[in-house]
Amino acid sequence: MTTKKTLSTGSSTRPIPQGLTLDSFFPYQLTQLQAVISDCIADIYTGKFDLTRHEWRVLAILGSGIEMSAKQIGLLSNLEKMQASRAISKMLTERLVVKTTDINDKRSALLKLTPRGLSVYQQLVPMVLAREEELLSVLDQDEKQLLTQTMSKLSLQSQSILNNQ
Repeated sequence: MTTKKTLSTGSSTRPIPQGLTLDSFFPYQLTQLQAVISDCIADIYTGKFDLTRHEWRVLAILGSGIEMSAKQIGLLSNLEKMQASRAISKMLTERLVVKTTDINDKRSALLKLTPRGLSVYQQLVPMVLAREEELLSVLDQDEKQLLTQTMSKLSLQSQSILNNQ
């Protein structure tokens, strides 16, 4: 026997519409997972290195060795303009990054890691990669491959949905 829940509002009683169970809603689950994994990684760079999440993203992107504009960094790091700007400003003050003039567009500045920034990056990379390995250690090789494929499929599907709106 199934019972329907009802909502009483003053003089009338009506069935409660079927709602969303947040704990089983995929976007919520993904957000929760992202938050706890980010905290797990942040534990490394916020302590000894005193970097914020946004600064870490900038450092990780510039660690490729390619000079980039603040706008490019913002796009690659998925940071809003103000977030990227604040992170870059602090990193300039801390002498982790330096600005150079873009030879192709004299109005534009490019950013790159300073020797100090590169040193921090080189110290952090093995630590965050070890943490990534620790996080993924609960998965066997097939599960890791399936996870990568699943994330790629979901990313493509999300982009497809956004592009078709």
